Amino acid sequence: MQALVMSEPGNVKLTEIPTPVPGPDEVLIKVGASGICTNDIRDYLGDCDYSYPRIGGHEFAGTIEALGSAVDARRFQAGQRVVKYIIEDCKECYFCHTGHENICEEHPRSRIFHSEDGISGYAGFAEYVIAKADDIMVFEHEESFIKMAFTEPMACVINSIECTDVHFGQDCLVIGGGTMGLLHVMLLRLRGARVIVSEPMEARRAMALELGASEVLDPAEGDAVRKVRVLTGGRGADFVYNTVSHPAIAAQAVRMTAACGTCVMFSSIHPREDVPLDAGRIHSMQVTVTGAVSPTIRAYFESVQMLDKGLVDPTPLIEGVFDCTEFQAAMDTALRPDSYKVIVRFGA
Repeated sequence: MQALVMSEPGNVKLTEIPTPVPGPDEVLIKVGASGICTNDIRDYLGDCDYSYPRIGGHEFAGTIEALGSAVDARRFQAGQRVVKYIIEDCKECYFCHTGHENICEEHPRSRIFHSEDGISGYAGFAEYVIAKADDIMVFEHEESFIKMAFTEPMACVINSIECTDVHFGQDCLVIGGGTMGLLHVMLLRLRGARVIVSEPMEARRAMALELGASEVLDPAEGDAVRKVRVLTGGRGADFVYNTVSHPAIAAQAVRMTAACGTCVMFSSIHPREDVPLDAGRIHSMQVTVTGAVSPTIRAYFESVQMLDKGLVDPTPLIEGVFDCTEFQAAMDTALRPDSYKVIVRFGA
């Protein structure tokens, strides 16, 4: 099979490698499409401490090509359109047992990140990928692979929103109008919230309004914290979702949060620096600051349901679709600061 193998940061080549063979409890997936994530971009730029060679791509979707001997053929059949839960959860650690499998202790130690005797990575940038049968989720309708590739990013957003208890008519602020920020907008509107978006790019502010934001503001013009408070009767937003990686924005996000509100640090902080916070205000105003990283199994399943039943349409967020032979063009597009989701297509 062909795979996009990264031998070192910035060096990705379409390479012929052996097609993997599923074990007894595994399935072989023929990949149809795979999205380029911010983590793939950082990996490409050398900002991640992973082993090489490496095959990235964790936002993938495809069809079942073959079943292992022990896979339940009543549940899974060749040709089904599927996605894979990407966390290598051990199902044994404290976090797996308490419903936080997205924080599994073993996942960071898996061959996804470091492999001493082979290729590391999620392996979605390839024609075929192996998955445990119990990690597979089936799409019942004939959904496109390109839409299905949004399952993982949207599941991350569902996990983020489920860190909060949004009620009808409450004020939610989304910081950042990129793909993940705008997925927050779309899903928060379905929760009945009034959504405010803080984004410096005019085109992205316009897109936010098209996708359901009630108000937008340019944080580069004037005092952004004051703007949010003016829009919310002086209180600040009930819930703030920070999808921007800059440390200074993280500190600002907390100041934009209302008393008794919650601020979710959805984005990783990059560069990873300490963020100065007004702990006194957090105490006296009962502000909650929390994080959200990767989806739980439930969030992943909910994302499948949302896409499979046509309850949300992420296609306005597609910047471009590229054949796997055009990976450099795809990555160059994803590297643009104004781009949305870039999809790499495999097969016809």
